[in-house]
Amino acid sequence: MASLQNHATAGPTLPQKLLRLNWPLVVLIVLVAGIGFAMQYSVADGNVDPWARKQMIRFAVSFVGMLVVAMIDIRFWRGTAYAFYGLSLALLVGVEVAGSVGMGAQRWINIGPIRLQPSELMKIALVVALARYFHDINPRRVRHVLTLIPPLLMIAMPAALVVKQPDLGTAVLLSAGGIVIMFLAGVSLWFFAALVAGTGGLVYAVFASKGQDWALLKPYQYDRIAVFLNPELDPRGAGYHITQSKIAFGSGGTTGEGYLNGPQSRLDFLPEKHTDFIFTVLGEEFGLVGSLVLLGLYMVVLLFGLMTAIRIRHLFGRLVAAGVCMTFFAYFAINMAMVMGLAPVVGVPLPLVSYGGTSMLVLLFGFGLLLSAQVHGRVTFPRRGTVL
Repeated sequence: MASLQNHATAGPTLPQKLLRLNWPLVVLIVLVAGIGFAMQYSVADGNVDPWARKQMIRFAVSFVGMLVVAMIDIRFWRGTAYAFYGLSLALLVGVEVAGSVGMGAQRWINIGPIRLQPSELMKIALVVALARYFHDINPRRVRHVLTLIPPLLMIAMPAALVVKQPDLGTAVLLSAGGIVIMFLAGVSLWFFAALVAGTGGLVYAVFASKGQDWALLKPYQYDRIAVFLNPELDPRGAGYHITQSKIAFGSGGTTGEGYLNGPQSRLDFLPEKHTDFIFTVLGEEFGLVGSLVLLGLYMVVLLFGLMTAIRIRHLFGRLVAAGVCMTFFAYFAINMAMVMGLAPVVGVPLPLVSYGGTSMLVLLFGFGLLLSAQVHGRVTFPRRGTVL
């Protein structure tokens, strides 16, 4: 009997793990990253430097890391969930104390030769920590009011630190990711009704506080909202980004100007073309058709991720997989809406396409956790209900 129990709790062997790996999802990730390399080559006027070469190196390292994470037993990641969250929170505090400033914001911290953006790391750390919390609590206590205090604090602490950087967009993403995990864990719908009402009240307070001593947003954030509603208010200032982005999309038309032939990006009218606004470059060069191809690839990646989450038997793995999918969706949905003028301009990169080291590393680490949950979807976890 003991031998049978040990066999049931033992994880799969390495060959079994490789066979269980969701290879179609892995291939899709590589395809999207390949589009990113091509666009980084384009925005550098047909040169691998300064962006494409570094992006390819970063992806290669992050990709190997993703596969390594996928091979590690998901029970290890559950055991380190709170430590991972604590480390990410400590790094956010470190940014507040001794962070480096870039583009008017204090969002990075230098660790030796590495420049890290801890708010990106927290997006996955929060998902993993909340997944463990809801996996461990007694299912009958999920709808209890007191049960909500720890996860709400876990969401509020990093969100408040990120708002101070300031980075309102990432703070909203963190909060949204945490709320989605709570919803999937079975928290009462009354909580979400109260949350919607509270959010409505907060939005009203934000607009009512404009120009007051107790203003809830900084002046440039109010400017972003005003420009979002009417970019023509300041076409050469706060509205410049979105105005140039719309011009580029318009010039792309249905099939685009052609690879390496986008006038807005070639003549440097388009700002941040290798980072936040790289989707605009793709739309200008490949038009509506190319934009829909990338959007389609993103949706297929999302579909594969959600299908994986549904098939996982343990709650921790399901919540982690679903949380990673939500984070991925938020990345591309907000970025695409932003550059098309459907959302205010915030610093959200286009996943696997925008230039950036931390965002790519963290996103592929998240996919590694999703794959680990799938590969080890049949392992035995401690019984739920160990706390509360």
